[in-house]
Amino acid sequence: MQMRTAKFGEFLRHRKEFIKIDDAETYKRARVQLHWKGIVVRDEVEGAVIKTKEQQVARAGELLVAEIDAKVGGIGIVPPDVNGAVVSSHYFLFQIDEAKCSRGWLDWFIRSGGLDDQITARGSTNYAAIRPQHVLEFELPLPSLSEQNRIVSRIEALAAKVEEARQLKREVTAELDSLCRALIINPSDGPITPTAMRDLVKLRGADVVVEPTSTYHFAGVYCFGRGVFSRQKKSGSEFSYRVLTRLRKGNFVYPKLMAWEGAFGIVPDACDGLYVSPEFPVFEVLEDRVLPEVLDTFFKMPSVWPEVAAISMGTNVRRRRLHPKAFLKYEFPLPSMTVQRQLRSIRERLEQSENLRGETAAKLDALMPSILSRAFHGEL
Repeated sequence: MQMRTAKFGEFLRHRKEFIKIDDAETYKRARVQLHWKGIVVRDEVEGAVIKTKEQQVARAGELLVAEIDAKVGGIGIVPPDVNGAVVSSHYFLFQIDEAKCSRGWLDWFIRSGGLDDQITARGSTNYAAIRPQHVLEFELPLPSLSEQNRIVSRIEALAAKVEEARQLKREVTAELDSLCRALIINPSDGPITPTAMRDLVKLRGADVVVEPTSTYHFAGVYCFGRGVFSRQKKSGSEFSYRVLTRLRKGNFVYPKLMAWEGAFGIVPDACDGLYVSPEFPVFEVLEDRVLPEVLDTFFKMPSVWPEVAAISMGTNVRRRRLHPKAFLKYEFPLPSMTVQRQLRSIRERLEQSENLRGETAAKLDALMPSILSRAFHGEL
C-alpha cells in the first residue's frame, strides 16, 4: 500500500510555556533516553535543587525533543507516569493533533528509527543542536487515521508476543539458576561441610613481567554477580604495574576493591589468557574438592555478599578491600561431590539453553525492526 508523506508541522504545534520554580515545592524531572528509547522519570527533587527557575511542564501524550541529544535519538512521547515533570528550555514540547496523526503511530515511527536519516547536526561540533522549526520539517508516512490505528494495533499485538518470548527466556534462566543455588543451600544428600577456602583454592602469584613495548589484553569482573569480562588492550607503557597475572580458564578471580559488591567469577573460555593487575587475586580451583561451577554459583548469590563485606577491610565503605588472607579463611558451605556434579550437570544444560536462547534473542531483537519497517512501508 502506497502511503503519502507528511511533514510533522501538519499535526504538531510547538508549546512554549514556562512556570516559576518554588524552592519549597517538590518537582518530578523528566529524562529523555537516547537511541529512541523514550521518556522516563529522572528523579524528584525540591525546587531549591533546581538551578534554572524557569521550567516547562511536560504533559502526557506530548512529543518531547532534546535540543542537543535529538541527533542521537533523544526524542519520545511523554508517557502517563512522566506527566507533570519539568524540563528546561533545552527541551521542546509539541502537542499532537490526533485527528490527523495518532500518538501510537508517531511513537512507533520514532521508535523504529524513522528519523535517523532526517536529523542533521546543527551548529558547531561541540554544540550540535536542532531547533523547533527543524522538528516541524521532519517527515513520516501518514495513511488515514483508521489505517494508522489498524497498523498500530497489529504492531502492538506482535510486540506483546515478542516481549512474552523474552520474559519466558528470563524466567527459565532464573528457575535453573535458583535450582543451582538451592543445591548448595539445601543439598539433597545431607548436611554441608563448612570448609575454609584455603582448602578449596590455591592463590596464584603474578607470573608476567610487564614489557613497555608489549600489548596486554585485560579482563575485569563485573559487580553484582555478572562475572568475568574482556576489557581493553593496553601497551605496557600505559600503566604502572610491573607484573600481571595471566588468567587461565577455570580460575577464580575477584578485584580486592569491589568484591563486597559481588564482583566474583570463574574465568570463562572467552577470557582464557587475558591479564589482570595485582589488584585482582587469582586462584587455582582444587577440583578434587570443589568444582568451579559450585564456587561461581555460590559467590553470585546476593545473600553471600554481606558476609564478604564483613571480612573486607577499610574505614571508607566504598573503599573496602577483600584481601586474599581474609578470603582464604572464609568458610564455604561445601556440599558433597555428588551434589556438586548434579549442579555441574544443571549448569551445563543451562549454558546450552542460554546459547540457544542467545540465538533466539538475536532473532527477537531483529524481529521488531523488521515488523516496524514493514509497517511504515505499507506492508503490514
